[in-house]
Amino acid sequence: MKHRIRSFFAIPPEIRPDFWQAAYQRNRLSVLVICIMIFGMELFNMARVLFWSSAGLGTLNNRIYFGFYCTLFLSAVLCLLLGFLLRGRSLRCRLAVQYGGVLFFLLWHVCLNAYDLFRDPQAEIGLYYTAVLGLSVFILMPAAPALLMHGSAYALLMALSGRILSGGDRVNITCTAIVALAMSLTNAHHHATVIAQRLEISRMNEKLQSLARRDPLTGLLNKSAFQQCAEPCLRSGEAVLLIADLDDFKSVNDRFGHPCGDFVLKEAAHCVEAAFPDALGLSRIGGDEFAVLLGAADARSLEAAARDLIRRVSRITWHGQSVGAGCSIGGCRAGAGGISYQALYSETDRALYEAKARGKGQFFLTALP
Repeated sequence: MKHRIRSFFAIPPEIRPDFWQAAYQRNRLSVLVICIMIFGMELFNMARVLFWSSAGLGTLNNRIYFGFYCTLFLSAVLCLLLGFLLRGRSLRCRLAVQYGGVLFFLLWHVCLNAYDLFRDPQAEIGLYYTAVLGLSVFILMPAAPALLMHGSAYALLMALSGRILSGGDRVNITCTAIVALAMSLTNAHHHATVIAQRLEISRMNEKLQSLARRDPLTGLLNKSAFQQCAEPCLRSGEAVLLIADLDDFKSVNDRFGHPCGDFVLKEAAHCVEAAFPDALGLSRIGGDEFAVLLGAADARSLEAAARDLIRRVSRITWHGQSVGAGCSIGGCRAGAGGISYQALYSETDRALYEAKARGKGQFFLTALP
């Protein structure tokens, strides 16, 4: 139970950067709208005191209200100005400006409401209600800032006006503070859940895309993914394409069964990976054929690696018994002339047939200009 409660309030570490970024983007628009509303309302209130009140600034009460209006107006200007000047700073710094400005606006409303109650104990507490409920709806924040803001507003109002308020008003204010805090926490939890779901969907999509590029049996690239890997390499410089075909693979299935055949294919894939650790791409291009894409390499090292692969495949065993596996390899070296993949593949396939024509377990290398 404690773990569930704690997880409800906490933002998981893996989504915190995304959550803070989402909070900043949402709050930026909310703060802008709030500041625009402040400009309109406080300009009207200042004009009302200066021009439409018979006393103007001649009374202490009007001067206090005018001071309140000017303070909120200037704080909104400062909040927007700091947000603009600090737009290149860290996200934490920009969020601090946002939350600091919102906290000031909230406490300003509490102080104004407290002054109204000081003047008239029968005055409404609508300013406080509007401020805390608006905060919970429009500002996205996790548990710590939410507790700070709602707790500060409640404590300040009670400290300034608690003795003036009736018992019923104190109960209503307390209930409103609890409800507003719960709304803020629920809002944060909802956004954290949405972000976590989006990240999970993104990870699943990446995994599915990766699986779509892989041969399900061997884990190597499939034919289309291998071609996509090879084409940029052919455009950028010299490359070598090798095709290895298992000799008499049908007899392995006939003698030992298809489970053994699948095992041999997987082991052959491991042999290809081991023989060509620096390959640009490895693929099972179909059936019992494997392809290897290499960068520029000399003929001697290519033949040594190919012979190593042939030896590795010949040593594959099934339940301690040799399956008689083998492979033939054809290769083609392409120059830096921008040859197409299909042309290189066709030439390599012809080299493979030449290797097979020379007997099992052979390697034949050709070249294109």
